[in-house]
Amino acid sequence: MKNYKFTIHGTQYEVEINSVEDQTINLNLNGTPYEVKVDKEIKQTKTPKLMRSVAVPSTEGDATNARTNAASATAEIKSPLPGTVLDVMVKEGDTVKVGQHLLLLEAMKMENNIDSDKEGVVKTIKVRKGDAVMEGDVLIVME
Repeated sequence: MKNYKFTIHGTQYEVEINSVEDQTINLNLNGTPYEVKVDKEIKQTKTPKLMRSVAVPSTEGDATNARTNAASATAEIKSPLPGTVLDVMVKEGDTVKVGQHLLLLEAMKMENNIDSDKEGVVKTIKVRKGDAVMEGDVLIVME
C-alpha cells in the first residue's frame, strides 16, 4: 500500500503499510509483520468518484428495431460529448461503410472523429460546420 523510510537515533526503519481498518494497522517493519492498534479511529480520506452518464456515439434504431435489423431500418448517430462541429465529411445520399469518418467534432479542445458503426445510406444530416451540439444530440440519420 504505502512505503516509508525513517531514521530514528541513527537506526533506519522501512515501514510498509498493508492495510488500515478502524483502529488496526497491518504493517511490515524491516520485513517483520506487525498488527498495530491505535487509540483513535483512523478516518480514511475518500476521493469522490465522479459519475457520468454514458453517452456512446451509436447508431440506435427506434425501440422496435434491433441494431442488427436489415439495412432499411433508420438509425441515428449521436454526439458523444458537447462540442462544435468542425467538419462534415459526408453528404445526404452517400453510402457509408463501418468505420468511415462521418464528421469531426471539437470537444474539450480535442478533435474527435465520429465514425459510422453501421453500413448504410446517409438519409439526413442534422448539423452543419460550426454548429454547437450537446451530448446525445442527433447528428446524422442513416437508413
